[in-house]
Amino acid sequence: MTKAELISMIADKGNITKKQAADDLQLIFESISEILVSGQDIAIPGFGKFSVTIRKARTGLNPRTKEKLEIPETKAPSFSAAQALKDAVKK
Repeated sequence: MTKAELISMIADKGNITKKQAADDLQLIFESISEILVSGQDIAIPGFGKFSVTIRKARTGLNPRTKEKLEIPETKAPSFSAAQALKDAVKK
């Protein structure tokens, strides 16, 4: 499903215009991003939890030259699905 298809689905289910649905979806994405950038987690009961994980620094290997290189610590967004969402997908 594309973002445009999701917007159409939200507009149909919510009985709103596609413009309103697009604005609402964009607001949700921006809000989740701001929360994660600030270092906080966001939990949505019945859906899941968005959080930031820290990947430790490690030694990597350049596959072309076989040279070892240091990969620095990084932060990455992660999502853990709630049990209700997992059960709904199983059906």
